[in-house]
Amino acid sequence: MEIEISSSMHLMYVSEIQQEMYDSAQRRGTGIAKRSIEYLSKKITDGNAVVATDKGKWVGFCYIETWSHGQFVANSGLIVSPEFRHLGVATLIKDKVFALSRKKYPNAKIFGLTTGLAVMKINSDLGYKPVIYSELTQDEEFWNGCKSCVNYDILMKKERKNCLCTAMLFVPDNTKNSTENNQSENRYNNEQESSFSI
Repeated sequence: MEIEISSSMHLMYVSEIQQEMYDSAQRRGTGIAKRSIEYLSKKITDGNAVVATDKGKWVGFCYIETWSHGQFVANSGLIVSPEFRHLGVATLIKDKVFALSRKKYPNAKIFGLTTGLAVMKINSDLGYKPVIYSELTQDEEFWNGCKSCVNYDILMKKERKNCLCTAMLFVPDNTKNSTENNQSENRYNNEQESSFSI
């Protein structure tokens, strides 16, 4: 099996990848933002995805997106072909796409939204921590991607504060100090606000 950074030679798999993303979400009864063939094709040709193949057969896929002017990166659309599941392929793909994200965007925070326990475990092993939604990008375009999710109404009813997905965030060492300082300030401000509450 080969796990490679994508290039135009992988475009032959794009329809199959898109269909499996949709089918998988339907089977699980959970949400996944729908992506067009054109969108996925651009990710592949720009080298912003990882594709796993075995003897010319598509095995798995994941792509990267940037938000908030490169301050945030998401590893999205992780999918493994049904016949290759439970073999550790998802972990290998996530490792590769995480390394690609760190190389291309070394100062960015990397985040994900997922309902899958297996993905949560993989993310946790990579150093992600569960966070509240306000810790993620507030880029409207990102949240608009949730509109095609079956759980979008829940997200909106909860004023985008939470949903059925678990938010996870990786903060690189070079940005941790400023993040910790901001969190301390936010905690202090929240404590002040709560002390004035009745």
